[in-house]
Amino acid sequence: MEIDGRDFLNTPPTKTVRFGGSVVATLAKYKQGDLQQYELLKHQLSDPDIKDGQIINWLQEFRSCVTLLGKDHEHLIHTILRLPWLGRSPAVIEEYLAFLGNLVSAQTVFLCACLKMVVSHFIPKRVKICEGGVDISDSDDDEDENLARTFGHCHQALQVILRYVPSTSHFLVPILNEKFPFVQKSSRTLECYVHNLLRVTVYIPTIQRDVLEIVIGKMLKIDVSAPRASIEEAEERSMQHRSELTEEGLFDMDEDEAGEQGSGLTAHPMAEKLDSLMMVTMSYIRDSCLPKGALDVERTKELFRDLLSIFDKLILPTHASCHVQYILFYLCSFRVALAEAFLEHLWKVFQNPSFAPVLRQAAAGYIGSLLARASFLPVVTVRACVDLLVQWIHGYIDSLDAGGRQACCDVTLHGPFYTACQAVFYALIFRHRAILEVNMKKGLAYLQGLNLERVVMCQLNPLNVCLPAVINLFAAFTRKYQVAFCYTVIEKNNRQMLPVVRSSNAGGSVATNTNPLDSFFPFDPYLLKRSSSVIQPLYQVWEEAEDSEEGVAQRETLRSMDEEDDFLNKETPHSDPRIMGMTPGSYDRAFPCSPCSVGSPPVGFP
Repeated sequence: MEIDGRDFLNTPPTKTVRFGGSVVATLAKYKQGDLQQYELLKHQLSDPDIKDGQIINWLQEFRSCVTLLGKDHEHLIHTILRLPWLGRSPAVIEEYLAFLGNLVSAQTVFLCACLKMVVSHFIPKRVKICEGGVDISDSDDDEDENLARTFGHCHQALQVILRYVPSTSHFLVPILNEKFPFVQKSSRTLECYVHNLLRVTVYIPTIQRDVLEIVIGKMLKIDVSAPRASIEEAEERSMQHRSELTEEGLFDMDEDEAGEQGSGLTAHPMAEKLDSLMMVTMSYIRDSCLPKGALDVERTKELFRDLLSIFDKLILPTHASCHVQYILFYLCSFRVALAEAFLEHLWKVFQNPSFAPVLRQAAAGYIGSLLARASFLPVVTVRACVDLLVQWIHGYIDSLDAGGRQACCDVTLHGPFYTACQAVFYALIFRHRAILEVNMKKGLAYLQGLNLERVVMCQLNPLNVCLPAVINLFAAFTRKYQVAFCYTVIEKNNRQMLPVVRSSNAGGSVATNTNPLDSFFPFDPYLLKRSSSVIQPLYQVWEEAEDSEEGVAQRETLRSMDEEDDFLNKETPHSDPRIMGMTPGSYDRAFPCSPCSVGSPPVGFP
């Protein structure tokens, strides 16, 4: 039905109906104790069917008397902040942003309330779901075509507030942390929120470290709640299920389709959430450091410093983290100098006795694991780091020999020593071929110059403490190249069944059946499917030796490692089209929206 060329049914009236007096008059009566029109005003603002024209008229009136809105009108302000302004016409958006700017500049007491309102929209609208009388609503609205536009207007609102209140960042960070969704929420909810948090740092770079600390802290909680064994178990169930469907003729597809379905069948929900967040975070790192495909050196250094600080505070002390540490691994791959700076930092932590032994041991584990697994590290860097570790190990042995007393295998007392040994053994297992390939004669001379025979024969007996899988492979390659002869010591340890001792709190020593070095390979194979597409090209997988004798030893002692590597080798990870990049316009590229979602607020806002 059209009248004068206008769709009458779908076009709001040009004039809006309202009750009560003007806002100024209503506020005056409220001050005198007359609450009737004040309550009527709040009721009309809370109308779920409120029209665009009504919102604009109200906002214009509020802007004209914003200096009258004080702490006594807190409930009224909260009603205005709950107005459904997002998804409205451009005129409503413009008027609402102007109101926010006027409000925070005239009444800073409402700054935090405005910030909380904006941040609450960093996730998609809640989808109302009720099962068995229980509300399980969540934000999982993947089909919202206006999602990018909505997020853009939220960031525009924050920039308006920032323009009027330059100290906004001090109040914003606690709110970003407070509003972070529970980790039980859907992957989509968490992904959107983290994307928007990281996007805030584009125009408020001073809070980058704080925001990254919030994000990484939450990711660590998810990471430790989804241990490696449970992810592998879920993967096995997924593969078994797919095999059963294939046998029944219900899973007839090519390999690419099977890979996509395999990802969809992964049965570990926490791993899937972490996978999405790792993808978003690594996209942010990529877009920050490589804005136009070339490395922005200064920007990269700044990001590296922030992440290194967070690494020391959160990641290094966290036990059983499997994937979050790969954020540093990925950043270091951009330039060898970054990897060397990371290794130097780890070395300073390890060799400093003022640090707690557990942190020193973790640092040594990171050094050994990075040397072994980072394919982007050149041989010269590997050799330099091994030299530092071996020199420290020999110095430690010298100090014990100089003391003239017998030492036993006490992992509490000598933990850093054993971890350093295991780091050297592990790094050489993976990189000795690369060392020898450069120049076989010089490579052999280098390995023999490390004097590893003295290390394995010393009274602390590291071959009795380090992991058997590492020891057996180390023994195989050192015998092959006559670098050290470990089997005599290994057989002696097996015959005598020498106990590994840990000092007790009471000051005595107790034997232990658990190996404290078991969790010091932080860069073990990466198990998350989608984000593994980023890590896999940078990763040194295990390669069996061609020599049959060594190959048998490797198959027997590193069966678990081989299976984990096969997990990545046999299935090509498929990127999820729902995972967005982290450039300011990354959501804009995926969804049609206004290009002015970030940047300075439009000129002309009152």
